[in-house]
Amino acid sequence: MVCGNGMDKFYWDDPYPIALALIERHPGIDPLSVAWDVLHRWVIELPQFADDASVTSLYLLEDIQQEWYEEVSSR
Repeated sequence: MVCGNGMDKFYWDDPYPIALALIERHPGIDPLSVAWDVLHRWVIELPQFADDASVTSLYLLEDIQQEWYEEVSSR
């Protein structure tokens, strides 16, 4: 779904686009060095994030971290 600003909305089950947004917003960060609580905060602070911010499932954060790591490693 598209937000009013033309950006796609992100939900917890969208780890790849979230990872791309985190790369853009936090360049040069090693995703494996980011604490889970910080990663959660960074995700819910994304302007495109439209899901329930109270969700704190570790497996969702792990999926995002893995996508972020793989994308950074492939560049």
